[in-house]
Amino acid sequence: MPGIQDDRLIEIEKSVVEGNRLDSDDGLYLYEHAGLGYLSRLACLVKERISGKNVYFNHNFHIEPTNICIHNCRFCSYSRKVNQEGAWEMSLEDILQEINKFKDRSATEVHIVGGVHPHRTLEYYEGMIRQIRELNPKLFIKAFTAVELDFMFRKSQVSIKDGLKRLKLAGLDAIPGGGAEIFDEELRKMICPDKTGSDPWLSIHEAAHVAGIPTNATMLYGHIEKYTHRIDHMNRLRQLQDRTAGFQVFIPLKYRKENNALGTIGEVSTIEDLRNYAVSRIYLDNFPHLKAYWPMIGKEIAGLSLSFGVDDLDGTIEDTTRIYSMAGAEDQNPAMTTDGLVSLIRSCGLEPVERDTLYNTLKTY
Repeated sequence: MPGIQDDRLIEIEKSVVEGNRLDSDDGLYLYEHAGLGYLSRLACLVKERISGKNVYFNHNFHIEPTNICIHNCRFCSYSRKVNQEGAWEMSLEDILQEINKFKDRSATEVHIVGGVHPHRTLEYYEGMIRQIRELNPKLFIKAFTAVELDFMFRKSQVSIKDGLKRLKLAGLDAIPGGGAEIFDEELRKMICPDKTGSDPWLSIHEAAHVAGIPTNATMLYGHIEKYTHRIDHMNRLRQLQDRTAGFQVFIPLKYRKENNALGTIGEVSTIEDLRNYAVSRIYLDNFPHLKAYWPMIGKEIAGLSLSFGVDDLDGTIEDTTRIYSMAGAEDQNPAMTTDGLVSLIRSCGLEPVERDTLYNTLKTY
């Protein structure tokens, strides 16, 4: 119970204990009035109800085919234009070499995201997925944000339904959650004015769920948004999940300030990170998992997040992503061993579980 009696928080706690859904006003009240200890206790209650003492991780690596991007997001430290210093484009041969490099390293998942390249079509990415599948039939392929998909479908003049069908037939297994940023349309005009909008993002994910393609969901927080925007964002996700049950995990992504146009606003505190994880876990009652993406927040805070409702730490990564290191994340060369992940989880009194992308248990420790 909070140190100073608060009847509203008492009622919210009662609802959570009884398994009743909180409304948007309740979620906003938690952000604005609940103490960290209270949030930790309620978030852990919800987490344990869903996944017990388990904390999940997997053996994964990333491929970022290009950072060349048509968009001009003010929070982005990663994207470049064609021929701009710091731009890169991997060839298909480069990508297949990277896939082959991890073939005998027990990796179960490749995560493929990058910039929205102006010249690459659905046919290009369809061929990429097909060749990856031929090279490593057992590898789970999670690829392309809704923003990337929106562009490639429009460029190739195919419907969302048909585009997803073609990628699935080529070997696509799941879709990551990037590109959601914050759904409020007015905020999007300020931070990512030319990017795929919130409604198309949600429509692509809904179509993927209908097609039998599971997806993830994200929210970029800690920039110019307010708590009301976060709740609105999560509410839209919760409503879609009610219809489809196709989201596997929610991943709050912290805004990092280095090397981008929003940098002068700074970053939110660790306390705010933990508050956000907890409210997310409590509010998103129909999401089976909550992930702390450790390359973004660092290993220490990722460990703390396990006491605020988080039950997934992503994976080994293998130093294969530059998206957050370019924005000033603490882990400039993000990689963790299995032993490191297991030790981190055990140090919090929880049970490490190695999973596949669909959260099937592969090994317990």
